Amino acid sequence: MTTVHIPFLQTGTLAVGGRLLGDDDRSVQSHADRPSSLTKGHRACQGCAEALAARWVMDTAVEAADGKLIVANATGCLEVFSTLYPESAWKPPWIHSVFANAAAVATGIAASLHAQGRDDIRVLAQGGDGGTVDIGLAAVSGMFERNDDVLYVCYDNQGYMNTGVQRSSATPASARTATTPAVGRQPGAPQGQGKSMPKIAMAHEIPYVATATVADLRDLEAKVRTAMSMHGARYLHVLVPCPVGWGASSAESIRLSRAAVQSGIFPVLEARAGELTDIQRIRQRMDVEEYLRPQARFAHLFKPGGEDALERWRAMAAANIRRYDLLGERS
Repeated sequence: MTTVHIPFLQTGTLAVGGRLLGDDDRSVQSHADRPSSLTKGHRACQGCAEALAARWVMDTAVEAADGKLIVANATGCLEVFSTLYPESAWKPPWIHSVFANAAAVATGIAASLHAQGRDDIRVLAQGGDGGTVDIGLAAVSGMFERNDDVLYVCYDNQGYMNTGVQRSSATPASARTATTPAVGRQPGAPQGQGKSMPKIAMAHEIPYVATATVADLRDLEAKVRTAMSMHGARYLHVLVPCPVGWGASSAESIRLSRAAVQSGIFPVLEARAGELTDIQRIRQRMDVEEYLRPQARFAHLFKPGGEDALERWRAMAAANIRRYDLLGERS
C-alpha cells in the first residue's frame, strides 16, 4: 500500500469526502476476501483495542507475506482470549510461548526456516507490555542485538491486565492499579519510573522501529507493510486502551487513543537504524485532561491534591512536543 494524499473537501470538518481510493490503495480490511487472521469465537472484552489492533496487524502481515507467515505469541490477554483450549481464533500457523520468550521462540523459528532454505516464510512475534517491556525484555533485546529476521509487535495496554491489572513498567505515572493503589501522598504508579520500549529499540539501531495506535488504522497498516518489506529485527509498538484496566467506557478506546496522540502523550513515529525518519504531527492539540479524565484509573487526579500530578502530566506532554517537534514549529 502506497501513501496517498487524500484532500479534505468538507471545509471545517475532519470528514473525507469526494474521493474513492483505487484497489491498490485500499485497506486490507476493505476487501471481502481479507485474511481474517483473528477470526470469530475469541473472548476479548467489548471495546478491546488489542483485539482490533491484532486483527489489522495480522491481516496486513499475512497479505504482505503472501500467506507464508508463522506467529509466536507470548502469554497474556491476547493469547488467553483467543485460544481457550481446545479452541483457537487464529488462522495462520501460531504457537503460544510462555510470558518471557516469544522473541526467543520466534528467533528459533526464523533460524530453523533459514537452515532449511525457506527464506520465503516470514516470522512475527507478539506480546503485551508485560511480556515485552518487563518479563520478556532480555529475549527481545537479544533478538534486536542479533538482528534476527523477526517483526516483533507489542500491544501496549499499560499493565498486566490478564492477571488482575497490576502495574508494569509501561504503566504511566499516577495510574491506579491493583499494586499501585490511589492512596498516600503520591497516589498511583510512582513518578519517574518505567521504560520507553520504542527508545530502547531505537538504541539497538535495528532496521525499523515504529509506534502506532488504533485511532489511525491506516497508519498502523502502512507501518506493518513497511516492516514486512524489510528484513532483520523490526519493532512495532501499538497503544491499545483496555476498558477494564483503564476504567473507561468500552466505546472510548478510539477516542482515548486519539487523545493520547493529540495531547503529545504518545508520539507516533518511525525510525530506521536508530534515526528518526518520520513524526506524525499533532493535528488538533488537546489538553492532557481530555485523555486522563475519562479513565477511572486517574480519577484521583481530579480531586483536591491532584493538581501537582496534573501539571506533571502537562509537563510530560510539553516535553514530548518539544523533543519530537510535534507541532511542526521547527520546520
